[in-house]
Amino acid sequence: MLFPKENLNRKTLTTLVIASLAYLTIIHLLVGIKTENIIIVLMYNLLFLASEPTRKFITAFSIFIVFGIVYDLMKAFPNYMVNTVDIIGLHDMERCLFGISDGNVILTPNEFFALHHTWLLDLASGIFYINWMPIPLALGFYFFVKNKQQFLYFSLTFLLVNLIGFCVYYIHPAAPPWYLALHGSQVNIHVPGNPGGLIRFDEIVHLPVFQSIYIRNSNVFAAMPSLHSAYPVVVLFYGLKNKLGNINWFFGLFIVGIWFSAIYSGHHYLLDVIAGAACALVGIAIFQHVLLKSRWFKTFIKYYCDSIS
Repeated sequence: MLFPKENLNRKTLTTLVIASLAYLTIIHLLVGIKTENIIIVLMYNLLFLASEPTRKFITAFSIFIVFGIVYDLMKAFPNYMVNTVDIIGLHDMERCLFGISDGNVILTPNEFFALHHTWLLDLASGIFYINWMPIPLALGFYFFVKNKQQFLYFSLTFLLVNLIGFCVYYIHPAAPPWYLALHGSQVNIHVPGNPGGLIRFDEIVHLPVFQSIYIRNSNVFAAMPSLHSAYPVVVLFYGLKNKLGNINWFFGLFIVGIWFSAIYSGHHYLLDVIAGAACALVGIAIFQHVLLKSRWFKTFIKYYCDSIS
């Protein structure tokens, strides 16, 4: 919802109410309302109505809310109902391309790490993986404060990359490595999410951090591409583009850490990671060289920027 700088009026309030009720109705009909859906609506309305600064903030970050809504609604149309789930194919290709010799057998990298892991790598992988979303959000907040236009560029690129990844989920449903290890090659749509090797991080910190996150995952067949691996690429691109200095070294480390953790934890094959990075690069290229050259999109950006400035 994009509104100019004038004070709230009846039309604006009516739009807010209709949008809130429409969201709750659609969620109720398609996937069922949960407590967090109501909290989202209440918080959105509270921030939108509280003051002009909070209204600008929530209007800006609506881009990330759209991402969450689209992801949530995907539960209503599971990708395993659209195409055949790949369980064995990725594994065999991974072993062929990136197999590691361990005694008399050739293992995929994630299989190798499942047998050869250390508490230090368990701890490091958990720390990197838990920040898959906080770091992009932190960079988004920085741009929101410093440069509204770059905030929109970054946030909309982030959304575009996700939409590309979601499309691939439906084109090629794929099981994560831990699924094959625990449940074999048969498709079972009732298998709940699993923290994989990240459970060892939970055991180290004595908290069900990843257990509580992954048990809520209603579709485990969305491993290709690894969007966890795509996000740090977008972060580094905008860090470099905006010449953020030494923080870009951290963003580079963030990429390496996320990519390694995705494989080490058994959540993704290296092929998934490569596909995730490719989604990021394609999304960045489309945004930079197609959308930003479009007159209508420039108009949209200007209007959006004015509404949050």
